Order: sequence, then structure tokens, then C-alpha cells
Amino acid sequence: MPGSLACVSRQAAVLSHEIEASDTALWVTFFGGVIAFRTLRMYSTEISGQACSSGNTARQMFGNLQHKTFPIYFVISMVLSSALLTLWTLSHPNVVAHITRPYVADVAQAYALATVLLGQGFNYFVIGPLTSKQRHKLEKDEGKAYNEPGVSDAMKALNRRFGTLHGVSSLANLGSVIALGFHGLWIGSFGLKGK
Repeated sequence: MPGSLACVSRQAAVLSHEIEASDTALWVTFFGGVIAFRTLRMYSTEISGQACSSGNTARQMFGNLQHKTFPIYFVISMVLSSALLTLWTLSHPNVVAHITRPYVADVAQAYALATVLLGQGFNYFVIGPLTSKQRHKLEKDEGKAYNEPGVSDAMKALNRRFGTLHGVSSLANLGSVIALGFHGLWIGSFGLKGK
């Protein structure tokens, strides 16, 4: 009886972490940013009353908001995916025995969870520091927004670099969302025990 209770509580923990991780990833990726930007745009329009400057104000406020919230999101994602990977590996001992064989179903699930951990870790430790407030600082120094005519060559280069890094970050985040979806569909189809 105590062994079955431990199994049930482990399964409940796995499901709970899966739901938390998936919901967080979906919310931040597809809804939270859009809502935040629209709200900030509306708020900055009310304050300035000028459509031209309100776009830049909203963009700068949105950039500052993302700069503060994304590291928290990445840490939460890494913690949850680490917990899921640990729980999955503990409850499926053949993962360790067959770790180099991704076609084994339980190992494929571990790879999916590791993908989330690596993608969000890459965003947190590599991309995040590279996309810090450099562009906002340069805008302040030059007295021009990044998209105004006549910006410096340094700003143009920074814009290209930011665009590339943003694209890479988005792909890593999308890969994490897809991996969580794959894992969630697996659990929905086969349960925690698997095939």
C-alpha cells in the first residue's frame, strides 16, 4: 500500500509540473507579450496624446518589461523542466539504461524534456545577456529611436544583431513549447506509465 501511494503521488507531481510548465510556456509565448504590448501602447497614448511618440514610448516600456519578466520565465521553465525530467527518469528506469537510443519511447520523452531545459537555459544564459539594454542606451546617447532615419551605423549594426538574437531566442522558445506539447500529448495518449 505505501508503495502504491508513493507511485500515485509521484504521478500527481509529474502531471502537476507538466501542466504548470505547459501553461507558463503557452501564456508567455502566445498571449502575455501581446496583451502587455497593447496595454502599454494604450497607456502611453493616453499619457502623451501623440501617436508618433507613443509608439516609441510603448516599445521602450515593452522592452523594459520583457527585460525584467523573461529571465523569471526562463528560470521557472528551467526549474519545472528539470523537475519533470528528474521525475520522469526516476519513474522510468529504462531511460538511463537506453539513454543513447532516442527511439525508445521513455528516452524520447526524456529528450523532449531535456530540449525544454536546454532551450530555456540557452535563452537565459546566452541570449538574454546579449540582448540587454544596449539598444535603449544607444538610443538615449544618439537622441533617436532605433527606427528613425539617420541613425548611426552602430545603431544599424545593433538592430541587425538584435533581430538575429531575437529570432534565435524565439526559435529556442518555440522548440521548448513544441517539446512540452509532445510530452503532454504522450502523457495524454499513453499515461505516465507509457507503452
